[in-house]
Amino acid sequence: MVESLVDSPSRSASGGGARPHELVGEALALAEIPGHGEQRVPVPLEEMSRVLGGGIVPGSVVLISGDPGIGKSTLLLQLAALLGAGPQRVLYVSGEESLQQIKMRADRLAMLSPNLFVLAETNLGQILGQIEQLRPGLTIIDSVQSIYSEELTSSPGSVSQVRECASALQRQAKALGVSTFLVGHVTKSGAIAGPRILEHIVDTVLYLEGERFHSYRLLRSVKNRFGSTNEVGVFEMTDKGMIEVANPSQVFLEERIEHATGSAVAVTMEGTRPILVEIQALVSQGAPERPRRTCNGVDINRVLLLIAVLSKRVGLSLGDQDVFVNVVGGLRVQEPAVDLAIATAIASSLYNRPVHPELAIFGEVGLAGELRSVGQSERRLREAAKLGFGRILMPRLRGDGQLQGSGATPVYCRTLAQAVSTALERD
Repeated sequence: MVESLVDSPSRSASGGGARPHELVGEALALAEIPGHGEQRVPVPLEEMSRVLGGGIVPGSVVLISGDPGIGKSTLLLQLAALLGAGPQRVLYVSGEESLQQIKMRADRLAMLSPNLFVLAETNLGQILGQIEQLRPGLTIIDSVQSIYSEELTSSPGSVSQVRECASALQRQAKALGVSTFLVGHVTKSGAIAGPRILEHIVDTVLYLEGERFHSYRLLRSVKNRFGSTNEVGVFEMTDKGMIEVANPSQVFLEERIEHATGSAVAVTMEGTRPILVEIQALVSQGAPERPRRTCNGVDINRVLLLIAVLSKRVGLSLGDQDVFVNVVGGLRVQEPAVDLAIATAIASSLYNRPVHPELAIFGEVGLAGELRSVGQSERRLREAAKLGFGRILMPRLRGDGQLQGSGATPVYCRTLAQAVSTALERD
């Protein structure tokens, strides 16, 4: 740990408040403010457009983060090339790559556009001057941690530098109406690196998630002042760049083997989009004193809870068994609606009996072994029916609600024991 003295920027440089002799804007009644919808710039990438809320708002500042090598620069270079193919100018500023490196990647991905301008610069003053001179419709800064201001003596990437550079870019974006995308680094825990104020400065915060050794990527919105944060975009990383996945459920299930033991299809929700994923479980004889529990794509603590409920409420002998649980495709599922599918897959592997191939499953499991209903059940049923699943194993809805007209037959169960028996029954 090295202590260093940081010179505080002047009040004018940091965008301080108005001086006493300056005029202050008048407050207006909310009813007197004219209402008009913002004119969004269409995004050729439908998956990204959905996450942004229908397009890019002029003057907005978007922060996109993700693990190194996950595809942030590739995705933004694709966006810049697609928008640069039109009449609008796009400026791509790279503080970590040279112009030749960007040109090589653009050639490999066939992303050459007449109105795409590239700048390799880390000086904040030079970048602001180029934006002022070029007046692009979209500016991409890759990354904000590499930019520095000469008014501060601290090194690039420090708290004061990141805060000041992001604030200056945000002020210019609002003043000129230039949409700005900032690429942010993440810490080992996956959080955005730098000061927490960075997330408060921007209008939208996006996360690009996925396993580096799997080809699928999820683009999530955790903050959006111009749209919903419940949407998610699905991409596949290929040698031609990021390819949109229009039907992710079909992709995640296309290699599934029917009548395989330890396999169950879960209907999960990613934002407002239902996605069907395959949950695999393997139960084998382990050491009685210390059985192994390994998970990939789901929370290990949730799986331990389900193993305890299966042992106590259903009567499965799992105390001396090794249990391995995997979500196929590298997808990470966090919602409790996959509880029932995980428990069913574990029971299927233990009994060596397959789940019915036309059965999809969703539902939350309680500690008493009861099944609890989850949200957006009708949308889940319709997605499962679209992919050919004729029966849906699910908890009974609250009250006396029933689902009809979805194309699939709901199979209601109240307890986990009843659900496991139903899922593994032989025809």
